[in-house]
Amino acid sequence: MSKRIIAIDGPSASGKSTVSRRVAEELGFCCVDSGALYRGVTWLCLRACPKRLDAKGVLGALARVRPEFFLDARAVRFTLDGLDPWPELRSEAVVEHVSAVAAIPGVREWVVERLRGMTVFGDLVMEGRDIGSVVFPGADFKFYLDADESERARRRLLENAAADLSSVKSSISRRDRIDSTRKAAPLRVAEGACVIDTTGLGVEDVVRIILDKVRAGGFQ
Repeated sequence: MSKRIIAIDGPSASGKSTVSRRVAEELGFCCVDSGALYRGVTWLCLRACPKRLDAKGVLGALARVRPEFFLDARAVRFTLDGLDPWPELRSEAVVEHVSAVAAIPGVREWVVERLRGMTVFGDLVMEGRDIGSVVFPGADFKFYLDADESERARRRLLENAAADLSSVKSSISRRDRIDSTRKAAPLRVAEGACVIDTTGLGVEDVVRIILDKVRAGGFQ
């Protein structure tokens, strides 16, 4: 029996992670944060080859790593070489380098292969930047969340009170530029995706919009 897939894409701080978790909870699906795997790869490379974050160094580290995937409260998590990277996935160093690492075509191929394998865990709500366009172009439902830059910067500030608005906006603009212009699987609205502008909307508002569309399409 084929697994049901809901793809939720969008730029940084558009609300994908929180919304995806809530949608998965409501439907009893497993939740996958694809960005966590890219951050995990970045974490691995910062440990294994901190002075060689070029394609050769990064792909060399990936060739040797032993990933293990498992469910934790219906969210897919992982270890790398038996180590848990989760406490460091939002560290300044990882956030600073993840876009460059994720832009390497070989990294994207490695991650996409593993994301596709996560259907072994069941029906999925998967969020990222190329889920509906590359990872699961045949997903049952595709959504693209967006918000204006000021709103996204405000959300980032709520997560990190030590930051300042100017630096957060600059970081978001830089991330958007890298994600949308990279040669391998650039950030874009997938064909057939429902675009939701989350500016001014609460999490539950966005969740309700998605659930209404999904349930209207036959998912319960």
